[in-house]
Amino acid sequence: MSSKSGSQVARAMDRSEIERQELAGAIRWALPRDGRLEMQPGLTLFRISTRTEPVYAFSESSFCVIAQGAKLVMLGEDRFRYDPNHYLISTVGLPTISQIDLASSEEPYLGLRLILDPAVVTSTMVEAGLVHRQSDSGVKAIAVSALDPDLLSACLRLVRLLRMPEQYRVLGPLVIREIVYRLLIGEQGHRMWHLTTIGGHAHRIVRAVKKLREDFAKPLRIEDVAREIGMSVSGFHAHFKAVTAMSPLQFQKRLRLQEARRLMLTENLDASEAAFQVGYDDASQFSREYKRHFGDPPLRDIQGLRELTLVSQAA
Repeated sequence: MSSKSGSQVARAMDRSEIERQELAGAIRWALPRDGRLEMQPGLTLFRISTRTEPVYAFSESSFCVIAQGAKLVMLGEDRFRYDPNHYLISTVGLPTISQIDLASSEEPYLGLRLILDPAVVTSTMVEAGLVHRQSDSGVKAIAVSALDPDLLSACLRLVRLLRMPEQYRVLGPLVIREIVYRLLIGEQGHRMWHLTTIGGHAHRIVRAVKKLREDFAKPLRIEDVAREIGMSVSGFHAHFKAVTAMSPLQFQKRLRLQEARRLMLTENLDASEAAFQVGYDDASQFSREYKRHFGDPPLRDIQGLRELTLVSQAA
């Protein structure tokens, strides 16, 4: 590497570090205390001052950046860790486990999440002439990539606008469109096909995920789902697992278990009632699978969650 190109790389690294620090400062300004701030269209900021326990939830189609700290996301058997030098992209709503694993009161976790609107992704892709650029076959729905300077700069400009609400309302959607464009032409451009309405295997799997989410309490008939989305049973299995990192049956099971947990925690249902509502006929099978997934049987797990909630409220 020549001395000239070496100095250019050094300047780019210096600029990125300055912008990362400014992004962290802008999130601190917007969130003086721990919590979250949601802004339209689809932007959420986070500040968390301690490592967290694993959180079982449904991921949203989103682009996630960390200004300070680090986070771990698990999908099936896959683990994704990202930090200020990397971003995470999720392009299909999937049951995941996430955990803040680097945060403190002196240096809290500071991050942002931008929901990826399929309409914006599709129109940006068409306008940029990228419709036939990438193949979507066998692409997993979650990935971590290096955060390049242009994406970081766009994120910083978006968060800067929060200090000027009138400008944010007008200019925010334009910066979001820039972020989408940069994702489309970047390392994860092929993954963005999951969000388009143009067609292909990925779009069919997204339709299948939507159907499974809506009908998770009903018996799963693989042949019917494959026929509805226009795929063979073997092709459906292969592409579904490639995108979601789990089989359709595993996906349905996680949906059922997470919904049962929510019902017990928020609606005070007992384990048998929750199991029945989410589609289980056998309460003992439900308890076994619940313990395997969450680490404790239903009653002990829910008691632990309620105790954690009381402690956090007292603090």
